[in-house]
Amino acid sequence: MSIYFDHAASSPLRSTARDAWIAASALVGNASSVHGAGQAARRLLEESREKIAAVLVCDPIEVVLTSGGTEAINLALKGLWWARPESSSAIVLPDGEHHATLDTVGWLQTQGASVRRVALDAAGTIAPAAFADALSTDDPAAVATALVANNEVGTVQDVAALGAAAAHAAVPLHLDAVGAMGHLPVSFSAWRGDAAGPAGLVAMSISGHKVGAPVGTGALVVSRHARIAPLVHGGGQQRGLRSGTQDVAGAAALAVALEEAEAERVNETVRLRELADRLVAGLRRAVPAAEMLGDVEHRLAGNVHVHFPGAAGETMLFLLDQAGISVSTGSACQAGVAEPSHVVLALGRDERVARSVLRITLGRTSTDDDVDALLAALPVTYARAVAAGGAR
Repeated sequence: MSIYFDHAASSPLRSTARDAWIAASALVGNASSVHGAGQAARRLLEESREKIAAVLVCDPIEVVLTSGGTEAINLALKGLWWARPESSSAIVLPDGEHHATLDTVGWLQTQGASVRRVALDAAGTIAPAAFADALSTDDPAAVATALVANNEVGTVQDVAALGAAAAHAAVPLHLDAVGAMGHLPVSFSAWRGDAAGPAGLVAMSISGHKVGAPVGTGALVVSRHARIAPLVHGGGQQRGLRSGTQDVAGAAALAVALEEAEAERVNETVRLRELADRLVAGLRRAVPAAEMLGDVEHRLAGNVHVHFPGAAGETMLFLLDQAGISVSTGSACQAGVAEPSHVVLALGRDERVARSVLRITLGRTSTDDDVDALLAALPVTYARAVAAGGAR
């Protein structure tokens, strides 16, 4: 038995994306070359960029293809901070962001950046008023960033309000849409509103393998008005923001995966919400002590984040894995040492709670039978985990 409940970490490769990747890989030619083979590759590359832009609701020229979400986030935050006015150094950073963001901002602090943190509430929500307050002090911020939806607890943010606050404060904003893609109506244009300029929403990151494209694909939408410095120099491809030979096959596969994910999104949201609701109801019967974390209403449809009192999340993960069921603890592993979930800590919970959580995320391959199998395994798993000593 092999049951996969970790779609937030990576979603299975779509057969159509694989086929598009293989077909494009057969092309010979560098998309920057002027001969016929190169121009054939260029046509496929730009057609793919247009398809990606249509899904993300932006201009094709604004799509900068990357190796994934982590690179996109690094390019956004470092590039925006490096291109800032000399009078600004502060980065507005909500608690509970993804480690790709936290670690990038941490590195920028070694380069002279300061950080203005914005607390989350108990459900994982970024209060727009608190975000606006951090943006509009006497010392203007250089950059702001925020998750569209929290990658651990699934809470969905009011990104239109965050974007409006950034535009009003004349601060460039990056949105991390990696976890939201395929689950929410992601629209760079709508989230920008009327704030077309060098401030407000100017960058948005996505990752291909979250929607069934190959690992190693992704993109950063960069407004044509944004001032952003590149990470990589040489060749001047992609408006000079990401030099180097472009991955035509990866772009083709990403375009197919994004188009399919968007086409099925509405129906899949309904299906996954029903599956998740059934899982939560069954979980409460099977383990009455379990507590759901995150926002009950404003959350990603397939996200079920659970606190199991007295049971170490790592132990439950191991026991479920032995039963052929893949879940996540929702905590970060640094240098092989399991750490308490920084997101759960940001919700105001203590370390004991942060070490006793599971993130169960459903996706397009999840079925009723999968849910039944997990519910059947949970009571014994929980009892064994509690007996093993609980979270320390």
